[in-house]
Amino acid sequence: MSFRDLIQDVFRTLWAHRVRTMLTMFGIAWGVVSIVLMTAAGEGLRVGQARQAETLGRDLMIVFHGRTSLQAGGTRAGRLVHWVDSDIAHLQSEAADCQYTIPELEQNTVRSHTAYNAAAFTVTGSMPEFGEIRSLGVSEGRFYNSDDMAETRRVAFLGSDAKKQLFGGRPAVDQLVYLNDIPFTVVGVMSSKKQDSSYDGWDVNKIFIPYSSMRRDFPDKPPATSETFDQLLVVPRSVEQHEACKGEVRRVLARLHNYDPKDKEACPIWDTIQEAKAFRTMTDGMKYFLGAVGVVTLFLGGLGVMNVMLVAVRERTREIGVRKAMGAPANSILRQFFLEALTVAMVSGGTGLLIAFSICWLVDLLPMPDFFAGLLPTWQTGVLALAVLGTIAILSALYPARRAAAIDPIEALRHEAGG
Repeated sequence: MSFRDLIQDVFRTLWAHRVRTMLTMFGIAWGVVSIVLMTAAGEGLRVGQARQAETLGRDLMIVFHGRTSLQAGGTRAGRLVHWVDSDIAHLQSEAADCQYTIPELEQNTVRSHTAYNAAAFTVTGSMPEFGEIRSLGVSEGRFYNSDDMAETRRVAFLGSDAKKQLFGGRPAVDQLVYLNDIPFTVVGVMSSKKQDSSYDGWDVNKIFIPYSSMRRDFPDKPPATSETFDQLLVVPRSVEQHEACKGEVRRVLARLHNYDPKDKEACPIWDTIQEAKAFRTMTDGMKYFLGAVGVVTLFLGGLGVMNVMLVAVRERTREIGVRKAMGAPANSILRQFFLEALTVAMVSGGTGLLIAFSICWLVDLLPMPDFFAGLLPTWQTGVLALAVLGTIAILSALYPARRAAAIDPIEALRHEAGG
């Protein structure tokens, strides 16, 4: 039998049992769709959360001042610890695994007004790197720079909502905003962003000024001193150096402020990197679990293919016996049944992949919630589905095909004749 005749015979046989074949193909296709959609949903959740986390800051650690809980160096526990300006130079020289260590000083009682409106916003002072660290996009103008810092210029960068409140639809850049009646020139406006977390209010409702200007015009309030600030922003040089950077910060600050470096209450750290890793572990676990469910479904579909082929072997015992009695080799019988099972598995699997990716594409056209990036199938998912599908196709085809090829023609004719 030529290969062309073999293919025609395969499709003729499958069409003759089309209802059974379609039900079997549905099982395979559903398993493939399950794998792709479930892993795509897990990936969409992970990517969506990562994007939202970046609105606060990328690879960011926020170091708050605290109160000691351990005795150290003859000092009592319960002592209040405040970071001071001189800490920054020590950290920048001694914390080699940290790319940025910058202070942040803020006031939430500053009265703000322009020629058009008045409001009360949180005013934050820091270094020029603050805009990059805290993911403050610029929609108009610019963020304050090192020259503004060095010359202690009274310049301001407005959050998007603060700009709307103070200027409405009017241009804000190069205009004056008064902070406690002190005039500041607006140099830029932040682009709007959806922020999923914060430690001191939403960035869109803030006014950002250089740290030198903040220190001069709005110093820290008692019981703090004119040298203290609210929190320290730390960014490691890489994610791999994150733990080393955090350890260096704890040790340097503990030495400077005379407390035990193991005292985490004295130096509370909001570690967004650690949170992101924990969330990724959770979503990866969920993705693998859902993928495993799809793989199990796919294997069940493969068992369906095997059962269908075994039934086909039993129903066609006489046909197989006649063909072998007429000289058809066992390899020809094996190829035919193997090709039938392989065709069912691969056609249904390919259809399942097409359906799954089409569903992902259609769903991604819809607006998504903030924490979900949509159904994001990856090439790893496709490779996994094809690998599992190929394994199932071979396993489900091999046993029925070998059984058909091993039928004795005389026994086949006798069995068929008897019933």
